[in-house]
Amino acid sequence: MNSLSHMSSNLEETLVSYHHLNESEWSIAKKSKDVTVWRKPSTEFSGFLYKTEGIVAENPHKIVEYIRPGPYRLHWDSLMTSMEIVQTLDKGCCVVKYTTAGQLWNIISPREFVDFSYTTDYQSGLLSCGVSVDHDEHKQGFVRGFNHPCGWFCVPMENSQSLLSGYIQTDLRGMLPQSAVDTAMAGSLVNFYTDLRRALKV
Repeated sequence: MNSLSHMSSNLEETLVSYHHLNESEWSIAKKSKDVTVWRKPSTEFSGFLYKTEGIVAENPHKIVEYIRPGPYRLHWDSLMTSMEIVQTLDKGCCVVKYTTAGQLWNIISPREFVDFSYTTDYQSGLLSCGVSVDHDEHKQGFVRGFNHPCGWFCVPMENSQSLLSGYIQTDLRGMLPQSAVDTAMAGSLVNFYTDLRRALKV
């Protein structure tokens, strides 16, 4: 239990440190009408840490229920093709295995991830975060990707809206051109908000 607590607190501290980075450290990667994606070099690996932000018309608890591993995520996230909770560790903690679809006309082939996921209170909202862990079982036909510390902060605003801020740094692995990775990451983060908003309206 101590190691689990240590892992959770380390992950939370890392995400909070990203959340407090100076604005000058980020450069815009993609901007739509209602979502902005920034990026900066990651300190964890040779790729980028992406930051994304947008307003979602719902309360933080419902939004995070749709984001974290559970009964909703697979049904609305267009990038996710399968999801299995491998182990429930504690309240708010689990190990989840999931697969993602190919992207950019399959220049980026389907990927598999196994993540430790942790959800906790943050200020007057919630933080749902995760990091990849070692797992021996490997799904045939999938490249195993690796998520360095990632997470979503969701805090309430006025008029029953919430500010949803994400920090994503995914090593897709395999021999991929960085330009293709940048295009795919920025595009999928904008689509994430579109899919989520649509699902919450149903």
